[in-house]
Amino acid sequence: MSQEIEAESGPRDETRPTFRPVSGGIEKIIHQTIPVLDHGFIRVVDYMGDDAAVVQAARVSYGRGTKKISEDRGLIRYLMRHSHTTPFEMAEIKVHVKLPIFVARQWIRHRTASVNEYSARYSILDKEFYVPDSSHLAAQSATNKQGREEYAIDDSAWVLDLLRDESERSYRGYTSLLNTSEDGSDLDNGRIGIARELARMNLSLNFYTQWYWKTNLHNLLHFLRLRADPHAQYEIRAYAEKLLDITEKWVPMTFEAFKEYGLGAVTLSASAWRVVQDRLAGKSVSFEESGLSQREWAELMTALKNE
Repeated sequence: MSQEIEAESGPRDETRPTFRPVSGGIEKIIHQTIPVLDHGFIRVVDYMGDDAAVVQAARVSYGRGTKKISEDRGLIRYLMRHSHTTPFEMAEIKVHVKLPIFVARQWIRHRTASVNEYSARYSILDKEFYVPDSSHLAAQSATNKQGREEYAIDDSAWVLDLLRDESERSYRGYTSLLNTSEDGSDLDNGRIGIARELARMNLSLNFYTQWYWKTNLHNLLHFLRLRADPHAQYEIRAYAEKLLDITEKWVPMTFEAFKEYGLGAVTLSASAWRVVQDRLAGKSVSFEESGLSQREWAELMTALKNE
């Protein structure tokens, strides 16, 4: 599978004239394989539009529009600040991603994209599985049912050995069910392997899959706001951080606005905003008086750096 992908990596040594809008930043990395985790990657396959496409779409709504880069930047920031999302839907990007299956199952929950995944019904999966670095092995969080603690566990060597051994055994069972060797060649033992669509049941969630993922800029930014957040699972956050770099190269003015009003922003409920207003007025507000749940109060105190 990896060799097939390399063969499709794109003719970077060829140049073609085009009348399409071109983003100079993303052109420098298009078709390049950007490593993620131990065997994964992201590769930009294609894109449509850039910052100018966002501005152009907004001008249709606002009339004559702007003409200077500074005005374009201001308009993009205005659109981002006031959640005018449709202009950001006018730019699109398609990426090729290789990722562990359990990360793919998190990723696919973002349903605002077109996805075509590598099929283990038709092809044999490579012997590639994700094993985390020991620094990312941690106990279950006591306060977050879907997260891990911040500190690493002491017996990481045992965990890593178990993960590797189980993955190796799983792949041996997979190839035995297929009646193939690990290089994919058929075994000459007179036995008929079961169908690929059935044999894949034996593989664990840390094996790698691949897909093409196409989305518009608005939905990409929504994905990044959630998955590049420090509270997101490390493995999907690793992909989100690479996508942040790609987005900055592709649409630098939009990315600048996104950092200000998306990644770096804090959203407050009406009750939380009243607490902030009272504190700004010099009033002391306790948790009991706030009307917030314990979790909301803790989140507000963290946002206010008043833990």
